[in-house]
This record gives sequence, structure tokens and C-alpha cells, in this order.
Amino acid sequence: MSEDKKVIFSMNGVSKTYPSAHQPVLKNIYLSFFYGAKIGILGLNGSGKSTLLKIIAGLDKNFQGDVVFSKEYKVGYLEQEPQLDEEKTVLEVVKEGVAETVAVLEEYNQINDQFGLPEVYENADKMQQLMDRQAVLQDQIDAVNAWELDTQLEIAMDALRTPAGDQKIGVLSGGERRRVALCRLLLQKPDVLLLDEPTNHLDGESVHCKNRPTTAHARGVSRRGCWVIAVFENYRIGPMTHLTHHDCWQAAQHYNDARFEPLLSCWGIVVGDIKTCL
Repeated sequence: MSEDKKVIFSMNGVSKTYPSAHQPVLKNIYLSFFYGAKIGILGLNGSGKSTLLKIIAGLDKNFQGDVVFSKEYKVGYLEQEPQLDEEKTVLEVVKEGVAETVAVLEEYNQINDQFGLPEVYENADKMQQLMDRQAVLQDQIDAVNAWELDTQLEIAMDALRTPAGDQKIGVLSGGERRRVALCRLLLQKPDVLLLDEPTNHLDGESVHCKNRPTTAHARGVSRRGCWVIAVFENYRIGPMTHLTHHDCWQAAQHYNDARFEPLLSCWGIVVGDIKTCL
């Protein structure tokens, strides 16, 4: 079976009721997604859009029903209000998206420092152990072109117009924090992107870059292609039905903002009380 025909996610009979609520926010939901799908979710505030995303992302496990997600796919989730360490700088948070690569580079440099220690260069066995380990690290660095990591981070931050790398997270606005979080997420190379209100605080150029994995900043997104679930609020499109690309464009026109159009090039739409039309 080709990858684009493979169902990688299914949700069967899922319902959820919050303890303080008198009625379920999600009721008997059935969804199945092919790899490569682009899915938009439209609904009013409180209709359960974010709850649905959290269940898909595996963050909310307190529900009734069955959810199955193919384990070989890496999921990235951007919440509406990303939780970031306010004491860290923008660059430090962005680097969290490439933490494994940063760790490899740091270990490589630490080994270089150890070569200058008498207890190492005077001990042939220790020298050989360090050289063997450094050779392994060298291969890992070359495989991901990690020597260009600083340039890659600079390009990614510039494309999403994040604040300067030395700025503290604690002084940033909500929109600036969201840009930083999105930059970090893209650098993690997810196969699946779950984006809750993804165009909030983003200008047209930033959204355009985010939706084109061939652009420099998004090259970290899996080359196999990722699919997006985009959540937008406060737009009711009438009777629930299968929607065409034109219908989605009309929804974007309602906002009088063409930034939404690339994210809404999809068929699956959820509206109102989150009954599904898929």
C-alpha cells in the first residue's frame, strides 16, 4: 500500500465530558486520516476544537472511545498559548527543536577539549577511546549537516520573524512567543503537524513560509511530507457537509484575510458542535 493511501489515524466513537459540564463537548466522533491529508477544523469558541486536537496529539487521554495513531509517525503539536521557559532566550528555546544535534556537537567539542589533558594524551587507551567516539559523532554530524546548524537556525528564525536570539522569553508578547514556539516545532521535523489557531499573530509572509516545506526555514519538516490540522474559531458555515477547496476559500474570505487560504486547502471540516463530516 502506498503511503498516501495508508490510514495513519483513526478515532472511533470518541466522546468527552468535562466534570463541570452538563453535556459532552465531544460526542461519538469518528475520524480517519490518510497520510498526507490536510484537514481544517472550523467551529465556535467552546465547541471542542482544541480538545479534539489534544486527543489526536495524545495529550488528553481522559475520554471514551478508541484512538489509534500509527507509531512510526512523529507528531508535532502547537497549542494556542505555548508554555515556554521565561528565563531562557529566544535562541535557547529555538535550539530545543534540535536538541539531539546540539548535544552531539557539544560532546564532540568536549572530546576536543579532553585531547589537551595530560591524563588523556599520556594514556594511549583513553586516547583511542576518545578518537573512536569522536569518529562516531563525526558521522552523525555529517549526516545532518550539523556544522551549518547556526546558519540553519538563523534562517528559520528569520523566516518566522522571531525576536532577536538574545531576547528573554519573559519580555515577549504572546504573538512573539508563538512565533518562537512554531520555529522550534518545525525544527523538530514532525511528520504530522497539529496547529491550534496556527495563523494567530503571523503575517502573510510567515504563513506562506510555514506552508511550504521547500523554503529554507522549513526544510527540517519531514521530506515525506506532513499534514496539517488547522483550527480556526468563530465562523459558522451553515449545514455541515463535505466542503471543496472553493468553500474553504470562501471561509477565508469571511475573515477578509487570504493568509488562511493555504491552510484551508482541504476537504475535512469540523463545525459547530464538532460532529464530523469526514
